[in-house]
Amino acid sequence: MVFGRPDRGIQPQAAPLTLKLLVAGGFGVGKTTLVGSVSEIKPLRTEELLTEAGRPVDDLSGVEAKSTTTVAMDFGRITLREDLVLYLFGTPGQDRFWFLWDELAQGALGAVVLADTRRLADCFAAVDYFERRGIAFTLAVNCFDGAPRHPAEAVRAALDLDPEVPVVMCDARERESVKRVLVSVVEHALATGITARRPATV
Repeated sequence: MVFGRPDRGIQPQAAPLTLKLLVAGGFGVGKTTLVGSVSEIKPLRTEELLTEAGRPVDDLSGVEAKSTTTVAMDFGRITLREDLVLYLFGTPGQDRFWFLWDELAQGALGAVVLADTRRLADCFAAVDYFERRGIAFTLAVNCFDGAPRHPAEAVRAALDLDPEVPVVMCDARERESVKRVLVSVVEHALATGITARRPATV
């Protein structure tokens, strides 16, 4: 660079594209674990201890060892490529915190709906939420140790998902496994957006 004159051979680096994704699902399905396993920053967590006062409303069937719960959100960040950064917002799973979902969903490109085959019905509410609002999502089956394994199409049929909704198996504890889920969400959301904007052919 010549003093007082910019070097025209150096181009300013473009800011990376940032996208917002939600991570939703039933109580105890592994949302906090998923965000924490893939985040490149220390994840923000809003967890509180489960208490006796909450026992009548917190169904611990199948997750008896769980001692904490998310009461607002989890937050993490991952850079998929130099030009693509994802911000992850984990939603609370219990019914009494669902009023937060509308705030968290503002500006979201898409979502992960995390499912546990031992409590598959627990993800119905999240599936219904995103379907009603037209937010693209991937159904990710968290393969817990000892949980029954079912083919993706069997899970799709049980949840009555549309054919275009991706269904993937994952381990929420494994970074590479979670990255594959996030790539699926981004690709599906972008493809859905392109299709929605495409003019109808006569």
